[in-house]
Amino acid sequence: MNALVVATDVKKSFRHMGRTLEVLRGVDIEIRDGEMLGIVGPSGAGKSTLLHCIGTLDVPTSGSILLAGEEVTRLPGSRLAELRNRTIGFVFQFHHLLPEFTALENVLMPGLVQGKTKHELLPRARALLEEIGLEKRALHRPGELSGGEQQRVALARALFLEPKLLLADEPTGNLDSATSAQIHDLLFAINKQRGTTIVVVTHNQSLAASMPRVMALRDGHVEKDERREDRAAVVAAV
Repeated sequence: MNALVVATDVKKSFRHMGRTLEVLRGVDIEIRDGEMLGIVGPSGAGKSTLLHCIGTLDVPTSGSILLAGEEVTRLPGSRLAELRNRTIGFVFQFHHLLPEFTALENVLMPGLVQGKTKHELLPRARALLEEIGLEKRALHRPGELSGGEQQRVALARALFLEPKLLLADEPTGNLDSATSAQIHDLLFAINKQRGTTIVVVTHNQSLAASMPRVMALRDGHVEKDERREDRAAVVAAV
């Protein structure tokens, strides 16, 4: 499989109260097209910072990030925004749905931002809500939906422009275990049915254990990076 993301010696530091905080200290990672990757580690390890750098929401202090073959760290703002909107979908722990709009309107919002009309976007938005099992909740506003339902709407919105890469930062962090399991299943279904590359930052041990590949960060370094087929090969060889 081709590499969708290649990050080389990525470092990220911040200035805080006169001190330099080194969050990422030289991370190398290659993410294959169609792969599912879980990123784990203790708080402050640099998980979300790495996700934001990969997603072009933040710029590394140094290092290189190739996204779909383009070096994103040197792109001008307008080109970067275009690449981000075309290639990446985001899901966060807090759903960031617009409270005054219905689930249906929230899902189609990325298309409106592109300048398309609501009329031409409605069929796709309805199809996505049906795909995630919320077609009967299409006209409900976020305040009328459960936490799990809101996260499903956020997922549908992230998928609306058919991104190659879906980045999820603690997508089940505010959900109970049963609802978390439903979101996990939905992420796996999206990967299998659409071939979407998915990267998930999580503290959820159950989700991490089920991922085909898990990368552990600690103190801004990659502590471990394992694929399931590699683990299986080791076990078979013993």
